[in-house]
Amino acid sequence: MDKTAIIALGGNALSDKSQAGTINDQFNNTRKSLSKIIKFLKEDYNICITHGNGPQVGDELLRMDLSQNDVPPLPLGVCVAGTQGTIGYMIQQTFQNILDEEKIDKEVVTLLTQVVVNPNHPSLQNPTKYVGRRMTEKDAKKIAKKMNWIVKEQEPGEWRRVVPSPDPDFVMHGISIRTLVQAGIVVLAAGGGGIPVFVNEEGRFEGIDAVIDKDLTAAKLGRVIRADEYYIITDIDQVYLNFGSENQSPIPQMTDTQAKKYQEEGHFKQGSMWPKIRSAIHFLKHHGKKVIITNIDNIQDAIDGKAGTTIVKE
Repeated sequence: MDKTAIIALGGNALSDKSQAGTINDQFNNTRKSLSKIIKFLKEDYNICITHGNGPQVGDELLRMDLSQNDVPPLPLGVCVAGTQGTIGYMIQQTFQNILDEEKIDKEVVTLLTQVVVNPNHPSLQNPTKYVGRRMTEKDAKKIAKKMNWIVKEQEPGEWRRVVPSPDPDFVMHGISIRTLVQAGIVVLAAGGGGIPVFVNEEGRFEGIDAVIDKDLTAAKLGRVIRADEYYIITDIDQVYLNFGSENQSPIPQMTDTQAKKYQEEGHFKQGSMWPKIRSAIHFLKHHGKKVIITNIDNIQDAIDGKAGTTIVKE
């Protein structure tokens, strides 16, 4: 194998916002998504998969708040660790079954991944990361008052809870992850951006209540495993200029310089495409050869260069 790819599954690949989000829904969505990912292995890639966990962490936080009078609540950082494990289990089991059906002799492993962040990052004082279910403004403000949440409007008419989301400084366990990937094992790592930790005054690791920017973590993890390609799987088929307006136009291909220019012009929203473009630029700056942004339905064509948005280094 001479190609290595880091694949970032968006939370929508597991939990469709139009569904109730039951575990059966999530298993069904996971099977659909991973049945498309199998093409990477048929094309002789080594792969590492990371994933979002926004809907799942939001549900965990709601469970904590609703049951806090009966069961001691868990902090946000521990919820991130828990969802990394449960989603890893779901992806690992589902993908292993698909590999067996395809007669591909490979193992799938989940590695719980801690990621070091700056405990003084501005987002810890100004939460920006959307988690949990989408709500109307009325419902969001009602539950925010009851649960002492911070809520913001993500899309017109869609409100969600926001929590701190610092940037990743360092992905831990990198040698282990790279060794497994280079051995041809399918590795699930740094789910949800990783479990956030910081180094305290005594030089020891300690957890912190946050959800790390998963896109930038994926880009950094791609550098760790020396990936050539970075696939960002989201809920739209490709990147657009003036997205959502009457004059939106698709971008089939652009350079990292063009991407940065469009970003500075305000074409990409902070809560959706902006962090993905930032992570693409970071990946291409450090070793990466190309980034492709698309949705799960088009991923197989995107691998062949027939769909999605391809970003390359100028």
